[in-house]
Amino acid sequence: MRVTTTRACLILILLALLAFGVLGEAGNFLVTDAPQRSDVIVVLAGETDVRPTRGLQLLEQGYGQRMVLDVPAAIKIYKFTQLELAQEYIRDLPLAAAISICPIKGLSTKEESKDVQNCLASERPKSVLIVTSDHHTRRALSVFRRDIPGIQFSVAAARNDTQFGVRWWTHREWAKTFADEWLRLIWWKLVDQWR
Repeated sequence: MRVTTTRACLILILLALLAFGVLGEAGNFLVTDAPQRSDVIVVLAGETDVRPTRGLQLLEQGYGQRMVLDVPAAIKIYKFTQLELAQEYIRDLPLAAAISICPIKGLSTKEESKDVQNCLASERPKSVLIVTSDHHTRRALSVFRRDIPGIQFSVAAARNDTQFGVRWWTHREWAKTFADEWLRLIWWKLVDQWR
């Protein structure tokens, strides 16, 4: 009886260690950071500080000839639309001539990919570098590759330590972001990508 209890305890400990190891790596799994030189850099909507800054860095480093900034079309901040604020932001940039705005109507990454496809239709790029928050990179890349065939996509992670870190269990906000993104990734893989 004692040997069986000892084995059961060892098995539970091993399972707990395995689960912790898998969960510990689950944050790393969400992040894909492999930018490739592309015709166009597309900065996804959703965050207005770190993502655009990362996109500008990549543009300055020659990762793209042009940059498209996705901006929600219907959102207002006090009396200004987000489109107006984005235009003002771009106006003062040294590379303003190489940057355009893509008005986004959709509220999901899948819907955003359709808006981006419309914005890029006249340019017909062969390659696009997506810039998005680090935790969103794997799903965004999967969505764009699935929904816009014929274009080679790569992705660059915009890291924001207030929002997410791969050691997600060490900060409350990171844990919330981790759980939310995993739910969205699972939903994408099981449901949305088949629609």
